[in-house]
This record gives sequence, C-alpha cells and structure tokens, in this order.
Amino acid sequence: MSRVILFNKPFDVLSQFTDRGSGDSPRRTLSDFIDLPGVYPAGRLDRDSEGLMVLTDDGRLQARIADPKHKLPKTYWVQVEGLPEDAALEQLRRGVPLKDGPTRPAKARRIDAPPALWPRNPPIRVRKSIPDCWIEITISEGRNRQVRRMVAHIGHPCLRLIRARIGDWSLGDLPPGAWTDAPQR
Repeated sequence: MSRVILFNKPFDVLSQFTDRGSGDSPRRTLSDFIDLPGVYPAGRLDRDSEGLMVLTDDGRLQARIADPKHKLPKTYWVQVEGLPEDAALEQLRRGVPLKDGPTRPAKARRIDAPPALWPRNPPIRVRKSIPDCWIEITISEGRNRQVRRMVAHIGHPCLRLIRARIGDWSLGDLPPGAWTDAPQR
C-alpha cells in the first residue's frame, strides 16, 4: 500500500527537502516540517505560494500527480488586486495567451474569503485605494507560476495564492505547517 501525505505548505517554504540555493541564510524546506523517510513531493508549489502539497512513496503515483499530461485538476484560492468583472473571469474560462503559449480553459469564479483562513506571515500588502477579492481557479496543467501569470494577464495581480485541492485530495482544515496521512481510497 502506498503512503500518501497531505501537507499544508506555509508561505516562504521551498517545496523540496533540501535548500540548493546560494546565500548565507538557509531557507525553510519540507524537512523543517516532515521527517518521514521515503516520501517525495508530487509536484511543486512556489515558495511564495501556500497550501496543499501531496507527498508519496509511490513513484508512479508521484508521476501521475505531477505530470500535466494526466490533466489532474488543481484548485487555487487567489486573492487579487481589484474586482474582476465577469468578462475578465470569462477570459480565464476560455484560456489566456501567455508567453509560453495559451493556457487550457480554467474554471474561475469569484468567492468570499475562504472559510477558516489563517493569517499569512508576513501579511500581504494592502493598498487602501485599491480593493481586493478572492477568485477560485481550477486548472488542469501546471506551468511555472501559471495562476499568477493568468490573473496578471486579466489585469488583476495576485496578492496571495493558496492551493486548496489536487484531484480528490483537499486541504480541508489542515493548519499551515501540518501534515496528515491521506484517507485510503
């Protein structure tokens, strides 16, 4: 039986077990939170993004989750600057042109702030003159910084990005920095 771990990655943590970066101060990694031999991340989440990561000891499952050809849906909660009109959300639903090619169509809708949302440390920048809102976006590919680039393309820069779901696995009420074994399926 494969082991599958669900982890709520905090902001400013690398989605790998070691820091291969240069510099005098080491950055936080998965090893600061997870001490389980033999499990590896199935996909990545940017250092400045938060939320659900799946780790497993099953190489085939790891590849199936991470490989875009399997089109496993991933859902994100995105706090953006401004209040996107329906036409902007429709652009996301049709797919938007990015420098590395057009995106696949996404599911996109405005939502209230996610329930039981934890504070981010450090907090996002807030500008009194510009409102912000939350969008839920589901994509079936995973290019580098794709969701951030998609919302920037429609004129609404990303302030905060939280991955809430990967396929059938969801973040649920898992607090930042915590992990749990995924329910067996």
